[in-house]
Amino acid sequence: MADQADIERILRRLQGSAFRRKFSLGPVEQQLMRRHGAEVIDEHARRFVLERLAGANPPNDGRQTPWRGHPVFVAQHATATCCRKCLSEWHRIAAGRALDEQQVAYIVTVIGAWLDRQAMAGGDKPDPPGLFED
Repeated sequence: MADQADIERILRRLQGSAFRRKFSLGPVEQQLMRRHGAEVIDEHARRFVLERLAGANPPNDGRQTPWRGHPVFVAQHATATCCRKCLSEWHRIAAGRALDEQQVAYIVTVIGAWLDRQAMAGGDKPDPPGLFED
């Protein structure tokens, strides 16, 4: 698996892309991060990767990751872990072959690192009125 320096290197490369750089967590995704915490969000990331990307030829590849609604979805687009084409281009994970456990762990780590940066950059902003009221 990639070490922390490798993760930092890929995140810096991704920031060089105008497309990838434009992604940030919206109020809904920030609230989900606060509500569930990093450990649960990492579990979600792992599940989404296994369900949507792990197969050799995922159904609807290139269109299987929503743009919003969950912090992992936003992170996947920001980190080019949203489809097999992006994984191949940015992370050198070949398409057409099922992901192995090490690749899944790497993808989840990249997503988690991006989300950690978002959490640090966003501070503790209050939720918009009416959002997720119990």
